[in-house]
Amino acid sequence: MAIKSEIYEQILKDCFWEYKFDEEKLRNLSKSSDFAEKKFLFGKILVNSTEFLSALGIFQVDDLKTLIEEFKVPEFNHDFIFRRKNMAEVYFLDKPLLIEELKWVI
Repeated sequence: MAIKSEIYEQILKDCFWEYKFDEEKLRNLSKSSDFAEKKFLFGKILVNSTEFLSALGIFQVDDLKTLIEEFKVPEFNHDFIFRRKNMAEVYFLDKPLLIEELKWVI
């Protein structure tokens, strides 16, 4: 499945406004053999993207699983980033939802 240009445009706008990146650079980072580059891109998207679940779709499934599992939530802005990471875990990895106010009560 080809990722739509609109997703890359949104990532550039939300996450890389201070860089001279373009869509091709993002594509190359998401497919890089250097996992540190993928981690950099993943972190920028997770923390800054307004459409982060769609935007994370630029990664290959196996890479995304590893990126989510290995991501360490920093102390700075911990609660916000923890929530976003947990939403990615639920959406992509079928892990349990840990955000109390988002849980359904049955």
